[in-house]
Amino acid sequence: MRVHSLSPAEWGKSLAIGIGVAILTGGIMFMGLKTGISPLPKPLGLAFAETLLGTSVPLPVGLLFHVAWVTFFSVVYVVLFRDALTFMRAFWLAFALWILTLVFFFPLVGWGFLGLAVTPRLIIAAAVAHLLFAVFLWGLCRMSFSQQESIEEGSHGHPAQ
Repeated sequence: MRVHSLSPAEWGKSLAIGIGVAILTGGIMFMGLKTGISPLPKPLGLAFAETLLGTSVPLPVGLLFHVAWVTFFSVVYVVLFRDALTFMRAFWLAFALWILTLVFFFPLVGWGFLGLAVTPRLIIAAAVAHLLFAVFLWGLCRMSFSQQESIEEGSHGHPAQ
């Protein structure tokens, strides 16, 4: 693992990937909340924003917190692993963020350690959300960066795949 120097185009792709991952995960989580499938009392980004600001805020503020957080860690993934954007690396990042959610963010917003003050089902709900983060992050990176790698391989005398 090392910090990679990204070109302006790669920075743009990384930011776009992060926003895409945030939209995809946020959309699925929102549908889960609206249909009653999700055991979360409210979106975690909204609960965190309200805790941080000390007042009720509209849902778009919580969504902005979600987009900022997901985009930041998506860019971190690319910056650290640009030479090998593998699913397992995305998975381990998602796993670390899941643990952080369970032991830091859930207690911070009043849901208790591991979310147990609400329901043990929060553990699974958070795991699913973070697994989706890993899948979408890896998939969008694979789509966005593999074409460039093929072009570069072709320009160095190697067959483009």
